[in-house]
Amino acid sequence: MKECEGACGTPEQLEQLKAVIEESRTTPGCLMHILQEAQGIYGYLPLPVQKTIAEGLGISLSEVYGVVTFYSQFSLRPKGKYRVSVCLGTACYVKGSDKILEEVEKELGIKCGECTPDGLFSIDSCRCVGACGLAPVLMINEDVHGKLTPEMVKGILDKYKEEAQA
Repeated sequence: MKECEGACGTPEQLEQLKAVIEESRTTPGCLMHILQEAQGIYGYLPLPVQKTIAEGLGISLSEVYGVVTFYSQFSLRPKGKYRVSVCLGTACYVKGSDKILEEVEKELGIKCGECTPDGLFSIDSCRCVGACGLAPVLMINEDVHGKLTPEMVKGILDKYKEEAQA
């Protein structure tokens, strides 16, 4: 198996990935498990990690990439320490969650699917968090913030920025 040439994070992370591949490679249908473990190790699945998995399993990179891009649980981009997810499900959307998302993007200076350069925040959208009675809703990691207005977004994000500096 080829090394990731420094593009796979730390040497410890690469060793963890190799161990996961080695212990799982003979199990039928092991690709999903390995991808989940790899995302747990790295936080996302960059191309060099996918190449390492493909080589370790003796399958094509396109097969690995196809699985990664098919399932929404996998990410091709790094996630921030604080993962902001704005619900765009029907209940939230009709109550203005699109405006909430626009305000989050404006406050953080990034678009949905991106991560701030400092690695502190990333933004995603989702279809439902199961808190329709609190619409519109955004989540930051596991914290649910509901009944939002665009004017509330800056204050919420500022609390997390302060927490990160503490």
